[in-house]
Amino acid sequence: MEHFKTIIEPFRVKSVEAIKFTRREEREQALREAGYNVFRLHAEDVLVDLLTDSGTGAMSAAQWGALMQGDESYAGSRSYYRFRDVVKELTGFKHVIPTHQGRAAERILFHSILEPGMVVPNNNHFDTTRANVEVERCEARDLVIPEGRVPALEHPFKGNIDLTALEETLQKDGERVPLVMVTVTNNTGGGQPVSLENLRGVRRLCDRYNKPFFLDACRFAENAYFIKRREAGQGHRTPKQIAQEMFSLADGCTMSAKKDGLANIGGFLAMNDDGWTESCRNLLILTEGFPTYGGLAGYDLEAIARGLEEVVEEPYLRYRIRSIEYLAEKLVAAGVPILRPAGGHAVYLDARALLPQVPPLQYPGIAVVNALYLEGGVRGVEIGTVMFGAHPDGTESAGPMDLVRLAIPRRVYTQSHVDFVAEVVIHVAERRQELRGYRIVEAPKFLRHFTARFQPVSA
Repeated sequence: MEHFKTIIEPFRVKSVEAIKFTRREEREQALREAGYNVFRLHAEDVLVDLLTDSGTGAMSAAQWGALMQGDESYAGSRSYYRFRDVVKELTGFKHVIPTHQGRAAERILFHSILEPGMVVPNNNHFDTTRANVEVERCEARDLVIPEGRVPALEHPFKGNIDLTALEETLQKDGERVPLVMVTVTNNTGGGQPVSLENLRGVRRLCDRYNKPFFLDACRFAENAYFIKRREAGQGHRTPKQIAQEMFSLADGCTMSAKKDGLANIGGFLAMNDDGWTESCRNLLILTEGFPTYGGLAGYDLEAIARGLEEVVEEPYLRYRIRSIEYLAEKLVAAGVPILRPAGGHAVYLDARALLPQVPPLQYPGIAVVNALYLEGGVRGVEIGTVMFGAHPDGTESAGPMDLVRLAIPRRVYTQSHVDFVAEVVIHVAERRQELRGYRIVEAPKFLRHFTARFQPVSA
């Protein structure tokens, strides 16, 4: 089988859902009514939905079967203990706190341990992570390696945190640093992986400066597979073995099970510290639910437990990573500028390079996202100045990069869908000179990209 090049999905289809085809004039009206923000579109008006890979995957037959085993007891349900045992066996952490999704885990952790003026270093904070730090009046400090800020540059581990910059932060601001975080894979930076060598370096610094080390582990399995493929001395190990070592280097993690948990909802907060756990569980009870369900139904806990077992299976990960590479290769061959190498869950278009005529504060990412929807009904998401350019003091600046993420839901679309997406992207790239920027006409203070309204900037 390894001699053949065709990407074969490691599953058979047992159920299908019809998708809706629309005419261009219908998409124009829908986008106008949505304030030119694809988050506000009706999902049924989208042909191929690559907005996110979070909670949008297809569950396996084994997961659907596990749903029927869900124990919906309010306290101490059997499903919780099954979930807890799977998480503990994978991560090794002492305490496991279920939450309804990853941002709930972030909120509970940061609200419990942060005080105004603190600094949380990370390779890159993603949107909800940054917002949950900043709402506590703290600084979310991004310390990704310099290579991680150059879209066209090839590097096997562009998600690595800059260990020199991290040590400088710990030396200068150590009293204000309650913990160090690393996001695997690095979503903001293009779904790029972090090496074991880098994680070991973070562990050594945290030991030297007596700081806890947490992973944002949403895509831990994809990161583990990249390590297996790219890091010297790791090729003989299974993704699960590598993932277990990744977790062993940390003191805790936040996790959205909507990504590498292969579930449609859920997450968890896991850690070793008894005192932090007590504070977090108290807040969990106040805002999420009893500690043995944490805002989830028993059947959700069962689905996550099974998903965490399936996600580290090598046939799945081989298909997953190769599918992303396939789309990236088609776009590169057509001359479309993308973030390279391909990430683990998405292809990131370099909107700033694609539309040099649109300045960052006119949001080239939004221009590309809207063009993809208008031309082919494909929905992506801007990862750039709209998402990361607003500051807590009300000012705005250009984001580090202006990207458009095409996130592939897990086990949902076939190769023909991916071929269609490539065709749409290439078509938009061919008419790039016609595209113009946008301005914001309405937006909230935090996480503005979700609900902002835009208007096109006149030529």
